[in-house]
Amino acid sequence: MPVVGGCPFRGVIGLSVLIFTAYPAHMLELASRERSQPAPPAVVRESLTAFRSPSARPWLDLLPDEVEPRVLESDDPSRVVWSSLWPDRPQDRIRFDLGQAKDGYGCALRWTLITTDTAPSESKLGHMRYRLNVLINESLRKSYGS
Repeated sequence: MPVVGGCPFRGVIGLSVLIFTAYPAHMLELASRERSQPAPPAVVRESLTAFRSPSARPWLDLLPDEVEPRVLESDDPSRVVWSSLWPDRPQDRIRFDLGQAKDGYGCALRWTLITTDTAPSESKLGHMRYRLNVLINESLRKSYGS
């Protein structure tokens, strides 16, 4: 894999456009899941980036051991990156990849939990996966009326 700016290059070279996402070489993928959402990608993206705006659908219900994420990256319409939900895991990131659902309706939404830290215990990782599934594949989905 080529390296750009000291980071592995993952991307596509187009006619005159270079699109890539560079993560540190030691970035570790902890978990990932893709599910469809009933809303179109632009609406889902808005839900992920403006979850506390007055017009937002309420869906981000955090537990006492969780903190509200910061949106770290949202320039690309098909990607959003959050800071960690867990204060004891500040190096973790949650990357959302958005695309058109295969059936042409709604959004294909993949969340991926990544870190530059060491992997958590199996118990902690199981809890983290569970919480992301509840927040994204249940609470967010229900906020659209499904």
